[in-house]
Amino acid sequence: MSRMRSVLRGCGSYLPARIMTNAELAAMVDTSDEWIVQRTGIRARHIAADGETTGMVGLKAAEAALADAGILASEVDLIIVATATPDHTFPATATYIQAELGITQGAAFDLQAVCSGFVFALATADKFLTSGAAKTALVIGAETFSRILDWEDRATCVLFGDGAGAVVLRAEEGTGTLADRGVLTTHVRSDGRYANKLYVDGGPGSTKTVGFLRMEGREVFKHAVINLAETVRHTFEETGLSGDDIDWFVPHQANRRIIDATAHKLGIGEDRVVVTVDRHGNTSAASIPLALAEAHADGRIKPGQLVLIEAMGGGFTWGSALIRW
Repeated sequence: MSRMRSVLRGCGSYLPARIMTNAELAAMVDTSDEWIVQRTGIRARHIAADGETTGMVGLKAAEAALADAGILASEVDLIIVATATPDHTFPATATYIQAELGITQGAAFDLQAVCSGFVFALATADKFLTSGAAKTALVIGAETFSRILDWEDRATCVLFGDGAGAVVLRAEEGTGTLADRGVLTTHVRSDGRYANKLYVDGGPGSTKTVGFLRMEGREVFKHAVINLAETVRHTFEETGLSGDDIDWFVPHQANRRIIDATAHKLGIGEDRVVVTVDRHGNTSAASIPLALAEAHADGRIKPGQLVLIEAMGGGFTWGSALIRW
């Protein structure tokens, strides 16, 4: 029985030019390269320049994705930007990107699920495309997390970086089987009881300030491994697949230990895991599309392969998606 699928037609990414190494951080706070690498796997991260906004980095990733897809901006009728660091309270950063691309049709809006944002945005775009509400979508993860970091808090400032990644999705008819190209299944979850474990201590409705990121690292680690394995197990139960069937696992790049522990729980070998956290740090909603774009560009991910993505972020939010490339 035929059904519409959201087929991934292109990927793009952008990283700010400035690279901040662990050695540079060690000169700012009481930390060391050894301490950071041992606990997180991070060696460097990119930092947006003064005046380089979330919208700007998102736009560059979107342009790269459209070029990779060979699709004109005028064909796009849906833009979703996943970000926890928008340029303004409103309007949405997505509308800035829409205007810069010269798009006047369709809808553009931001989605906030922190590090899970790209998975949530992909799931949302999939619903638009498979229902017939849109035909071509830009799904963008863009962040300038350096703007909400307390650079005196060594527990958090060493973890995050800036950047953007984007994918182009197009509604195309499939057979309704797992052999179809495109998004095959998505699962998203939230549990607000844990909001105080990972949050920003400000906002227009509370302190009237932007605030800084705060985190209880051990609690986040514990919940991340459990929740991420749970959401992927739902995918396996729904599809009848297992870790052996996955060609590439592209997790949220938060911490190398979380990535390794989750892959082990799912039975996915290290040789099938895409890792960029060592060079990018945690770029929140941008981390998965950045990793997808890199593995696509260097030829690791090939047409027809099964790609599993997953993420967990503040809220707590978490989710996964299975895509046939």
